[in-house]
Amino acid sequence: MHSSPFVAWENYYVIVGSSAGALTGLQFVVMTLIAEQRLQGSGRQISAFGTPTVVHFCVVLLVASILSAPWHGLSGPALCLGGVGVGGIVYGFLTIVRALRQTDYKPVFEDWVWHNVLPLASYAAILVGAGTLRRDPSSALFIEGAAALLLLFIGIHNAWDTVTYLVMRGSSTPRSE
Repeated sequence: MHSSPFVAWENYYVIVGSSAGALTGLQFVVMTLIAEQRLQGSGRQISAFGTPTVVHFCVVLLVASILSAPWHGLSGPALCLGGVGVGGIVYGFLTIVRALRQTDYKPVFEDWVWHNVLPLASYAAILVGAGTLRRDPSSALFIEGAAALLLLFIGIHNAWDTVTYLVMRGSSTPRSE
């Protein structure tokens, strides 16, 4: 009986996947803060900057689940990861369109990098990893692991960016008591 190449990655995906799940909950806290502060903002702004963060965390959880499942070969996970990569790239371009259409906030260079460029690079890496999984599982799994970790860091950065934006915006608004 030969060992699956995924076995060596089990602990990694337990850590990354559970972190993504916990951080998804953090985004719900962020949305609650927005609602409690009664800040003016549009659904377009949330669609461009808030929702993608949850999507990135959920994709990390999905990749961890795909690579932790008891597959009997490499074709199934390669196909699933390829779908995740393509879907992420399409979603990344949709997020760019949403960022351009919203008018409540003017994104700066850092926003474009963290909200659009790096996620697209991560999803492209997931697709590349999927394409190489059957030929070179060892390299492909490092690519997938790096892409998942990058999405996790992107989500952490973007959640923190949202919280600091809210704090700064809230501190400049006079409180009515």
